[in-house]
Amino acid sequence: MNVRPEIDALDASAPGLMGSRHFAPFFWTQALGAFNDNVYKQLLLLLLTFVAVPMHGWDAGLVNNLAAGLFILPFLLFSAWGGALADAVDKRRLIRALKWLELMTMLAAAVMIWFQAFVALLSLLFLAGVQAALFGPVKYAILPQHVPRSRLVNANAWVEMGTFMAILLGTLLAGGWSHCRREFRYGRWGQRWYWCRSVA
Repeated sequence: MNVRPEIDALDASAPGLMGSRHFAPFFWTQALGAFNDNVYKQLLLLLLTFVAVPMHGWDAGLVNNLAAGLFILPFLLFSAWGGALADAVDKRRLIRALKWLELMTMLAAAVMIWFQAFVALLSLLFLAGVQAALFGPVKYAILPQHVPRSRLVNANAWVEMGTFMAILLGTLLAGGWSHCRREFRYGRWGQRWYWCRSVA
């Protein structure tokens, strides 16, 4: 196992994982990434339902199923390749590249939401799924370089919990917008909120 000596030498008296400078920044980075993906996905579903369908006469069920499928499909296509990629290249450089891809994707999505470019938004949703599928394997593969062997199971549990908590919170937050149909249909309140959140 490729563990840095100074990390592996940490003993039980060291600070908890969430107080560690080796683990805490990584934890929040991956958790906020999952949160961001799910807020975007759910917000797009709401925009498709309350804006795109009335505007273009699309079938709501078909469009929503298409959007959900576009986000899930990359996990089926690229997860295994993402694991091979994590083994083949430097994990830190790969994570940086994937987070830059996430940032560029979300900034582009914010612009497309502003202009109500729904086809482009669906394409960007697929790209967000690709980024998440590639990030999944490497986020676990890099853990031995940041936590001692004795804490790997605990670190994996924290990452898993943080991921699913972020998914839940992102889904609930975006789901609350279902009560704002008038703002979605007649104004750009929701779109402006997403723009500000993405830029921040």
